[in-house]
Amino acid sequence: MKITFTGKQDQLTASQERKLALAFGRLSKHLERRGEKTAQVILSNERHLKQAEVRMNYYGHTIIGQGAETDQFSSIMTALEKIEKQVMRNREKWRDFKRETPSRAARVRGVSPILEEPVPPEPQQRRKKPGPDRVVRATAKTNGKPMTFDEAMLEIQDGQDYVVYRDVASDQVRVLIKRSDGKVDLVEA
Repeated sequence: MKITFTGKQDQLTASQERKLALAFGRLSKHLERRGEKTAQVILSNERHLKQAEVRMNYYGHTIIGQGAETDQFSSIMTALEKIEKQVMRNREKWRDFKRETPSRAARVRGVSPILEEPVPPEPQQRRKKPGPDRVVRATAKTNGKPMTFDEAMLEIQDGQDYVVYRDVASDQVRVLIKRSDGKVDLVEA
């Protein structure tokens, strides 16, 4: 990490410089960016306090940490701690906001992931399932009188989407369903 100091500064000891390098190195690991990272440290004096302001660029946002202590090294470390807290808070926000999986999104909305529409697999992997993909429940009032297939077809042609009827010949319940393409499906129970 490239560190630029500006302003009036006191000389730092070798151990203090090592500690600062470690702190900036730890901070650069949190930033997760490739390439050269830069930090600008602005130092100033105000009566008995040494003030330090550390500025860093983080994904297009400028993060600023300020510290004011009696010595310069402590003020820089205080500013670095504040920046580290900001970076960690932003990382947690972005990590939680990042790409929700369908099952996680369903849990957040309170919907069971089983009830969601299944995504059809690629054509090469598509296999016929033994059961229906979806369930349609229909309640129909009928007069209870058995019908023939032809009478049920007349009912469908009158504008109904489906007809539930009892077949005259077999005495079984059957359902005629008009599809969106105009064709008719017969379901025998």
